Amino acid sequence: MSMRIHLKNLGILKQAEFSLGDLTIICGENNTGKTYIAYALYGFLDSWRKYISFPVSDAQIQSLLTNPVIKIDLAQYVEMANHVLAEGCRQYANQLDTIFGAREGTFRNSEISIQIGKPNDILDKEYKGITEFNKAQAFDYFKEKGTGELTVLQGLTMVNGEEIGPLAIEDAIRSIIGSVVFTDFFPSPFIASAERTGVAIFRKELSFARDRLLDKMARADKKTDPRELLSKAYQNYPQPIGGDVDFIRQLEDIVKKKSFIAKEHPELLEDFSDIIGGDYNVVQYDQLYYVPKGTRLKLTMDQSSSAVRSLVDIGFYVRYVARKGDLLMVDEPELNLHPENQRRIARLFARLVNLGVKVFITTHSDYIVKELNTLIMLNHDKPHLKRIAEENGYRQSELISSNQVKVYMAREELMPLEEGQKRRRRGYTLVEADIDPELGIEAPSFDETIDDMNRIQKDIVWGVE
Repeated sequence: MSMRIHLKNLGILKQAEFSLGDLTIICGENNTGKTYIAYALYGFLDSWRKYISFPVSDAQIQSLLTNPVIKIDLAQYVEMANHVLAEGCRQYANQLDTIFGAREGTFRNSEISIQIGKPNDILDKEYKGITEFNKAQAFDYFKEKGTGELTVLQGLTMVNGEEIGPLAIEDAIRSIIGSVVFTDFFPSPFIASAERTGVAIFRKELSFARDRLLDKMARADKKTDPRELLSKAYQNYPQPIGGDVDFIRQLEDIVKKKSFIAKEHPELLEDFSDIIGGDYNVVQYDQLYYVPKGTRLKLTMDQSSSAVRSLVDIGFYVRYVARKGDLLMVDEPELNLHPENQRRIARLFARLVNLGVKVFITTHSDYIVKELNTLIMLNHDKPHLKRIAEENGYRQSELISSNQVKVYMAREELMPLEEGQKRRRRGYTLVEADIDPELGIEAPSFDETIDDMNRIQKDIVWGVE
């Protein structure tokens, strides 16, 4: 389902609009707002349930207090979905200082809005899930195909000696309705931030800080809200970096899981191991090592190459937690990678897209963009293209079509005339790149730089009078 994002006054970005494709690429020079875009999008997708709130009637709450099962007609909520979303976006924009770990008032003029199609399709689909109270499964819900009726069941009335009262029931109903109406539009995000190499190398220090926080929570007064302590612990981190920190700290638990890729497509994991030249290994006491292929060495992250560190969270994501429908977000995937590995990581992204994982990247890398170009250009049923693909080791699983890809260039342009202005002003925005099914992506900022370098070198060689 489509989603279009509108941003205004976000850092250096004056205004911008973009849609998510199966693969979304934000290109541009340094300091053009690419990371701001990635962080704002991640922050919303990671926390939208906090800000989107459907009205719940007292009758619904009382009904669930007295009867463990209630029926909810979804048609009315489908009708109000875009209005509720608009209000949720306004509330989210008011929290951007926290999302970015910025000084209060930094984003006071920022705006974000998201447009979706009318979610009529949910009436034809099947949904089921659970909602927890104090980490216990307290509510089940389901909706059968072809009906607009949602059934909510309360399985528990007490959890750890605490009664599930009206407020908890209201929160549960709001959360369940929001999940059913919006989940198909809002993919679950995973982000590898540009700070991931530092997160990997300082993992022990972060774990020590966590242990101190847990000790502080254990000693805290019963009136102290533990969420407040957690919030203070991360208040100087942008939310995406906090998510990165949390993920890398929890590897000992994460490795107990298995992604659908590990179960169904282990060959992708083998290719990833080839990119890093070895494997990651988490052993007892939460120690993380890199094991180069063909050796018995166990290198810590500070002993490993920066390329190995930069791919840690992507490696653990694809092996242990990836799910179909996710959005994998990578800020500057080219970090510390040799050009050949930049090409290979582009091909890995294309394979993930073809397996059902959406991918969003920000990049300066001409190698990544041109490799994705190649994958688009080879994806045609022509004998010479099949020959070229085979000769150069490309597989069908890596080829993508132009309609799967959205590419935007972050750059300075003339802005539309605003109310009260006498002339148009320049500002940073996003410009959508043309993608031709046969010629691929037109990325002029890269081409101009390369052409300029070629011209200078040509002058050096041939410019002697």
